[in-house]
Amino acid sequence: MIEVTKLSGQKILVNPDLLEMVEETPDTVVTLTTGKKIIVKESRQEIKNLVKSYRRDIFVAP
Repeated sequence: MIEVTKLSGQKILVNPDLLEMVEETPDTVVTLTTGKKIIVKESRQEIKNLVKSYRRDIFVAP
């Protein structure tokens, strides 16, 4: 799970396997495969880095 911040300041955990699209319009809108959209404070690049870090942690053997 990756942690992102909604515009209200509430922190939520999102399953990165459900990410379909991340747009900056100029707010960052995360679209999930379920069709749900979440507006977050993190930039598109920050989300990308969080997902890369998450995948690295999952797939790299200790």
